[in-house]
Amino acid sequence: MVGSAIERRLLDSGYNNIIKTSSRELDLRNQNNVRQFLNDVEIDYVILAAARVGGILSNAEHPANYLYDNLMIQTNIIHESFKAGINSLFFLGSSCIYPKYADQPIKEESLLSGYLEKTNLEYSLAKISGIKMCEAYNKQYGVDYRSVMPTNLYGPNDNYDEQSHVIPALIMKIYKAYLNHDKIVPIWGTGLARREFMHVDDLSLACSHIMNLTQEEYYNIVSKDLSHINIGVGCDISIKNLAILISQIIGYKGNLEFDTSKPDGTPRKLLDSSKLYLLGWSPTIELKEGLTKTIKDYIKQ
Repeated sequence: MVGSAIERRLLDSGYNNIIKTSSRELDLRNQNNVRQFLNDVEIDYVILAAARVGGILSNAEHPANYLYDNLMIQTNIIHESFKAGINSLFFLGSSCIYPKYADQPIKEESLLSGYLEKTNLEYSLAKISGIKMCEAYNKQYGVDYRSVMPTNLYGPNDNYDEQSHVIPALIMKIYKAYLNHDKIVPIWGTGLARREFMHVDDLSLACSHIMNLTQEEYYNIVSKDLSHINIGVGCDISIKNLAILISQIIGYKGNLEFDTSKPDGTPRKLLDSSKLYLLGWSPTIELKEGLTKTIKDYIKQ
C-alpha cells in the first residue's frame, strides 16, 4: 500500500527512473541477495517501505516472525545501501514505536520513554531498531538517512485478509454483513480506543515533501540525535465512531457488537506532527472523504 502510493507520487512528479522489486522476486531477509540487488544497478536514493505488517491477532500469533522479518529486512537494506555508497535513504517506521501511555499528542521525544504496547511489541522493537540504525549511520558515516513515523494508514492496495489493520478489517466485516443482511457485526475491544488515520495518498505527499528538503532545511527542524519525524493529520476518532462512520458510508443498518473480552491495544495514539507542519506540509484528505474513496475501491475489487 505505502510503496505503491509513493511510486504513484514520484511518477506524477516526473521521476521516471524508479527501480523496484517485489517480495516474490527478492527476499530482503537474505543479505547476499540484497547486496547483489543494490550493487547490480546504479541507485541514488533508497526508499525503505518494505515490512511485515498486520493487526493485533496476527501480531499475537506470529511474534517471532514480526521481530525477525522486520529486523532482517531493514538491517540488510540500511547496511548494504551504505556499503554500496548510497548516501540517501528514507525509512518508514510506524507510530507504534511510542510508549503505550505516552503523553498525547505524542512528540518524537517520547521515543523510549516508557513501556511499549504488548500487542505489537515485537514489531515496535524492530522499527525502533531501524530508526536508531539510521541515526547511527548518520553519526558515524555522515550519510543522510531519514526516518518518518506515519500514523495509522488506509487506502488503495491495503490488505483485506486475516492480517488486516482496523480500517480494512471493519470495511470487510461490515460490507459482508451488509451483503448478507446480518443483524450483528462483532468487533474486537470496547470501541473506546482512539486512533488517528491518514489516507495513504496524503502520506505519499508528505514523504515526497520530506525527501526533497535540503539537509539544512530538514536538520534545522530535527536533530542528528533524534532524526525521525512524525506524519499525522492532527485529530483522532474512537473505534466505535469509526465503525459507525463506515456503516453509514456502506449503508449497513444492523448493530455493532463490541467484544470487551478482546484487547483494545494502546488506549490512544495521536501524533504531534508540528515539526512536519513547520517544514511546510499539511494533510489534504479528510477521514470521511478518504473512507468513501477506499470503500468504493474495495467494492470494485
